[in-house]
Amino acid sequence: MKKLLLCFLVSASLTACTNQETKPAFDLANAKNEIEAANAAISEIIAKGDSVGMASAFSSDGALMLNNMPSMQGKDKLTTVWGSSIRAGVSKIELSTTEVWGDENYITEEGLYVIKTKDDVQIDKGKYIVLWKKEDGKWKLHRDISNSDLPLATK
Repeated sequence: MKKLLLCFLVSASLTACTNQETKPAFDLANAKNEIEAANAAISEIIAKGDSVGMASAFSSDGALMLNNMPSMQGKDKLTTVWGSSIRAGVSKIELSTTEVWGDENYITEEGLYVIKTKDDVQIDKGKYIVLWKKEDGKWKLHRDISNSDLPLATK
């Protein structure tokens, strides 16, 4: 009886081990490609002058942290700040990812940006850090902070 019980337990253990689904390993290189595709989509949204689209690129609790203003969080505030930027002449954003690190839930991206008007006049350039959050199967901007490389304007 003990041998039969032992055989049953070993068999059950082996069956349990083979029936478990294995989660695929996180692929950081693929995630970087997804982030770069999301950045291309952001550039298109800005080119269209779509402040609502820009606000939608953020996670449900995402925040934008720019120079000389408080952190902006929430779809209404994000729509307002992007609308103000678009009305002020921002119509092109070039984003270049330099490094990414993270896991299947959060990716941190470091990169460079150039902001231009519709006439291709550069109005800012600098660097950024974005914390991306996976939300509903898509990478969303969760925390977006940037710093200009241009000197402060003096009066």
